[in-house]
Amino acid sequence: MIEALKQSMYDLIVETSTKLPKDVRRAIAKAKARENAGTRAAMSLATITNNIKMADDNLSPICQDTGMPTFKIKTPVGVNQLQIKEAIYWAIEEATKHGKLRPNSVDSLTGENSGNNLGGGTPVIKFEQWENDYIDARLILKGGGCENKNIQYSLPCEVEGLGRAGRDLDGIRKCVMHSVYQAQGQGCSAGVIGVGIGGDRTTGYELAKEQLFRNLDDENPNSQLKELEEYVMENANKLGIGTMGFGGETTLLGCKVGVINRIPASFYVSVAYNCWAYRRLGVKINADTGSVQEWLYQEGEEVDFNKNAGAEDKQNADETKEVVLQAPITEEQIRELKVGDVVRINGMLYTGRDAIHKHLTDHDAPIDLNGQIIYHCGPVMLKDEDEKWHVTAAGPTTSIREEPYQGDIMKKFGIRAVIGKGGMGPKTLAALQEHGGVYLNAIGGAAQYYADCIKSVEGVDLMQFGIPEAMWHLKVEGFTAVVTMDSHGNSLHADVDKSSFEKLEQFKEPVFK
Repeated sequence: MIEALKQSMYDLIVETSTKLPKDVRRAIAKAKARENAGTRAAMSLATITNNIKMADDNLSPICQDTGMPTFKIKTPVGVNQLQIKEAIYWAIEEATKHGKLRPNSVDSLTGENSGNNLGGGTPVIKFEQWENDYIDARLILKGGGCENKNIQYSLPCEVEGLGRAGRDLDGIRKCVMHSVYQAQGQGCSAGVIGVGIGGDRTTGYELAKEQLFRNLDDENPNSQLKELEEYVMENANKLGIGTMGFGGETTLLGCKVGVINRIPASFYVSVAYNCWAYRRLGVKINADTGSVQEWLYQEGEEVDFNKNAGAEDKQNADETKEVVLQAPITEEQIRELKVGDVVRINGMLYTGRDAIHKHLTDHDAPIDLNGQIIYHCGPVMLKDEDEKWHVTAAGPTTSIREEPYQGDIMKKFGIRAVIGKGGMGPKTLAALQEHGGVYLNAIGGAAQYYADCIKSVEGVDLMQFGIPEAMWHLKVEGFTAVVTMDSHGNSLHADVDKSSFEKLEQFKEPVFK
């Protein structure tokens, strides 16, 4: 029984990492059909749907950030939960070894990566007993970019742009609308939100994340929460944040709300934000044999992403030009780029995340970075039988974490371009203008699309920080990104933030009595 259970858990992990469930595919297909051809949002959604198909074909991670594996398991009375834990630990280690999960478990004090996704608190496993005779095992892989956009409100409070939120349904509405606004493109929009009303600070967040296990097509049995979900879905998409925060018609793919009791002194509204790469699957397992009986979240029709593509609309198309860059890049080349330009990169990229940026603040770079491009990316890497490294997933990570370092590092080493997702802040924007640099926004979650652009791994430095945090030397062809912050002081992210805030303010007046 234990061997079959191990295999079942391994299959659940692999399928969750590499194949989006049908309900999510349907939501993405609808979003793609809504966008006008020629816009940045349409281009982003085309890349996303292409990435989904590539992950299917390659059986490789949809997004390189496979997050914190969180299992929700219901067992019949008498089933040995210790055996289930043993099977999960084995499956997690095997999936990591085979490149289906990125090694993400890091010691919070030393920064050391365990290398196998196991460690204190990793993975998360929640057990519940029930009266049915089978095991219901569900898994969600929620990456760090969207996890960092989770937010919790304590009512009553003042909500930016919306005024006072009281301890009532309308106060909750304001919090939920603001939660979508504050995420912008940093959580890889278009996203899905789970909302937990009530509880304490811990159980509120747990309830919010639990909502993400619901099917996007379900209907809330609570009439008030159903009305709230429908309101948010209609109006959050009027904020104009759009896919990747580039602007557009779809900012939210789903909103699911749950409620539990609270104590009189506390009233929390907790929001768990999830990216478009909504990796959530489940299985029914035979409690006697450990084998999979049925896969969950696979109801409904298959999705053809090429059907009902966005209509041609020249009036609404974004004005863009395409530029080919090959490093090392000169300041003159950078100064010619403007926000909205599409850049296709050939040559070398060098990855650098949190540990690298901190290291470069106080140390010399291991290579000459003058005129080069830094890629905010923590790839999934595998070695072949000849001990040669290969990239299996390599999408961008959220850039705002590097805001304290980025501008100084660019000037210190002569770096001309930075690739990431979600944009950066005023300190980096000022440095781009002073130094002559650009920020290039890649499509978050598109780990297979970008892995296909990487033709070879030319080297690696600073491996002491672990695979995701090391500096990988990547040779690329046709690596596509959009200029969203240029050397002239322009920022698409700041523009979308401003316009979406103005739209948010329109929802200040009470709706629910």
